[in-house]
Amino acid sequence: MPLNRPLTDTPFAIGDLQGCAPSLGSLLGALPPDAPLRLIGDLVNRGPASLATLRTIHAMAPRAETVLGNHDIHLLAVAAGVRKKGKSDTLDDILTAPDCEDLLTWLRHRPLALLENNFLLVHAGALPQWTATQVIDLAREVEDQLQGPNWQGFLADIFGNAADRWHNGLRGIERHRVVINALTRLRYCTVDGVMDFKTKEGLGKAPDGFMPWFDVPGRRTGDVTVVCGHWSTLGLVMRPNLMALDTGCVWGGKLTAARLAQDPAERAVVQVDCPQYCDPLA
Repeated sequence: MPLNRPLTDTPFAIGDLQGCAPSLGSLLGALPPDAPLRLIGDLVNRGPASLATLRTIHAMAPRAETVLGNHDIHLLAVAAGVRKKGKSDTLDDILTAPDCEDLLTWLRHRPLALLENNFLLVHAGALPQWTATQVIDLAREVEDQLQGPNWQGFLADIFGNAADRWHNGLRGIERHRVVINALTRLRYCTVDGVMDFKTKEGLGKAPDGFMPWFDVPGRRTGDVTVVCGHWSTLGLVMRPNLMALDTGCVWGGKLTAARLAQDPAERAVVQVDCPQYCDPLA
């Protein structure tokens, strides 16, 4: 996959779907009919129609591309038999579908990160020590494992909070755990890139010594625009070098799309209201 490949048409990035196929349908109806689409992960889980959502995005390829989110990786692990379903999971419709194998094969061949026209797309974030090119290189290391013959065994080993910091000497599964945790779960970290996985509240709720990953001074992805989701309590954030698009669709918020224009003034935002399928206080 070439880096910074030119875009013939300006894409729209879409925030976390989490199985909300009806909201996706409403949003697609409000977007230009042929616009390229970039999904920022968490296509499935918690919403009422994970199967329909997955089928819709799969059928829209190559117009639509997605990066993997933590819920997407969780689905793959449950399907591989190496992780138990959670009590709030809504994955059974996928797991029992006749096209389950085809959908999951397509899903595990999706990237963890995309770099297009100076936009870096990841589900959650990037550690401050990493450049955009390094993010792509590290993501490819994990993608090679997910797409390889031992993908089930790989998924059995990659979960865990202990992998919370990066150093260049990391090798093997610990290296891959840090990459996956950063790209699919990151919200707060220290200046040195130590990650916190417990705090899910928005700005102003950082643990002592931690800050939002995108506010770390001198982060090395500051020279591109990072497009991400994962953080529904953060809400919509539009800065010249950051577009955070998880606006809590499954929680009764909005589903958001934003135009990936080079000029920040031209980054039109399109939103639809969403039914509440999950109680954030439950």
